[in-house]
Amino acid sequence: MVVRGGACRARVTTIVAKSYIKEARKRVPPKKDRIGPVLERLAVEHADAKIALTFASPLELVVSVMLSAQTTDVNVNRVTEKLFVKYRRPEDYLKVPVAELERDIFATGFYRQKAKSLRGMMTMLIEEFDGEVPEAFNDLLRLPGVARKTANVVSAERGAPQGVVVDTHVRRISQRLGFTKQEDPVKIERDLMRLVPRESWGRFPHLLIWHGRRICDARKPRCEDCPLAPDLCPSSRI
Repeated sequence: MVVRGGACRARVTTIVAKSYIKEARKRVPPKKDRIGPVLERLAVEHADAKIALTFASPLELVVSVMLSAQTTDVNVNRVTEKLFVKYRRPEDYLKVPVAELERDIFATGFYRQKAKSLRGMMTMLIEEFDGEVPEAFNDLLRLPGVARKTANVVSAERGAPQGVVVDTHVRRISQRLGFTKQEDPVKIERDLMRLVPRESWGRFPHLLIWHGRRICDARKPRCEDCPLAPDLCPSSRI
């Protein structure tokens, strides 16, 4: 807050995610020629790549993904280890006081909004879907607290991906690989859906996420250890 000449003016700071588009400067083959080899090499490098959230049912899956917003998968798993013992059915989330549910998910952050979304979702599941998580993508999007990214994750883990999940790792590495020049996740997803073979829509994000965690770090990418450098990555520092 800055006060000048008796007037009170609020200084608003907007946090914009760093772009990695300009890092892709090296000359490499066209992206349509690189996507196949990129998938193949990453599949070998990260053969164990899979979702890091722990769940045992579609309900636990969608709850885990919702809770993962603005926190780590490791943190979510710590919370859900106890949460899923206490809350087994949609009704369980509604029979406790809101404050109790908020306490149970407090460690994931934004617990008030998340608790509100969870209760809203559980109500809709009971009233419209017989207590089951729907399979149709458009029905998933109707659930309170479920945006496109969450619906994409749920659909992919159930074996029917409808798009490409775009998180911070997927955004960063797709830009570094020159697969997209977009900043908006929705536009990035459109570019990737055109480029990545449909049968790889579910696997591709996991490969990029694990590559981002293990090698292609945001600040200090380990290009010397990267299977995509130097011939497939236009951002390679080798």
